[in-house]
Amino acid sequence: MNTDPRETLSGAPMSALQIVAVAMTVGLTALDGFDVLSISFAAPGIAAEWGIDRAALGVVLSMELFGMALGALVLGGVADRCGRRPTMLACLVLMTIGMFMVTGVKQISGLEIWRFTTGLGIGGLLATANAVAAEFSNLRRRSLSVALMAVGYPIGAVVGGSVVKILLHDHDWRAVFYFGGCITALFIPLLLFVVPESVHWLAQKQPSNALERINKALTRMGHDAIATLPPVATELRQRALADLFSPALRLTTVLCALACFFHMLTFYFILKWIPKIVADMHFPAAAAAGVLVWANVGGATGGAVLGFLSQKIGLKPLTIAVMVLSTVMVILFGHAGPNLNELSVLCAIAGFFTNAGIVGLYAIYAQAFPTHVRATGTGVSIGLGRGGAALGPIAAGFLFNGGYSLPTVATFIALGSLLAAVVLALLPLKPAQSPSITLLSSANS
Repeated sequence: MNTDPRETLSGAPMSALQIVAVAMTVGLTALDGFDVLSISFAAPGIAAEWGIDRAALGVVLSMELFGMALGALVLGGVADRCGRRPTMLACLVLMTIGMFMVTGVKQISGLEIWRFTTGLGIGGLLATANAVAAEFSNLRRRSLSVALMAVGYPIGAVVGGSVVKILLHDHDWRAVFYFGGCITALFIPLLLFVVPESVHWLAQKQPSNALERINKALTRMGHDAIATLPPVATELRQRALADLFSPALRLTTVLCALACFFHMLTFYFILKWIPKIVADMHFPAAAAAGVLVWANVGGATGGAVLGFLSQKIGLKPLTIAVMVLSTVMVILFGHAGPNLNELSVLCAIAGFFTNAGIVGLYAIYAQAFPTHVRATGTGVSIGLGRGGAALGPIAAGFLFNGGYSLPTVATFIALGSLLAAVVLALLPLKPAQSPSITLLSSANS
């Protein structure tokens, strides 16, 4: 009889609770998708009300990305040390506070501070949700579960953007943050009462009440309780950040971070600047938000397609291919004329490939990093990658202010995805393994 609960969950069909837990991560990343893009939806109104130029607006658009970088780096490690569930709850609290506080600011500096605070929560939540999606799924559906989790991001932007279009007809930009803050707050009790702590994390870290909590979760999933915890070396339970830069994982960590950095530079240029670019073509703010919605419709579709294709095609070559196509589509977007239909179609296709690349990266992280450093490794990759996310909007803002045209700026920024594809080609990625094999390979490294 198998007494390792991680092996049980990895080999058995997914229970209703496991499906609900993965669905919850989809909802959490959808929340992230709206919260990140809330400033993009609000940007035309902020620029008009406060009279700020493109360079200053580029900094504002990037502030939560800096927060996301720090949140992913720090809180991803907290999730590996203290647990997935408490970390996600803390992140939701940070996000709720940040969203509501933005509505009362009177200066750009206040806006930047609270967007940075919101970004802290988003970064930690993304890193932790990625680990939760992987650990609540079985081995067969792991890549698909992580891909679906990441698809939540553009879904949140699509649904939220549709609501924002209605809100902006009758209200100013502050309504965007009131709506986002209320929805964020609703997820706190949902997570608290629905999702238990990860069995994988409990079996790995083995806190004082681990056996009781594992058995309670196993019972809810329809499995027999275990009599004893699986053996795990004490030193392995304590290893985390240092392991990422051990000889066994050093190359993986560096390449994952670089690929994320370069691709996010391109990805966030599209997401952050679409509303302002469309508004500068003399379309109303609601129409600009509508174009961004189409970009995220394409993103949601692209992420879902990649998730299902990853069941049939190698994850790494698939991700490299969509990154190359991302480069092409962002360049084409830069050459679009002031036509809403043309802009919407190009943004939808660009969103399809750019977000598919993000989804592919998230699935790669779940496969590349073992359990005891999964959230930390994902957090480090996302955190360092957010440097590219923050650089993209800022670089575009200064290029625009320097007199460069949209086609030139888009071509320059699009090269980020191409560089990401080159870096990813160098990544040594092994096939997905069961927890015991992963644990053994980590212990031997």
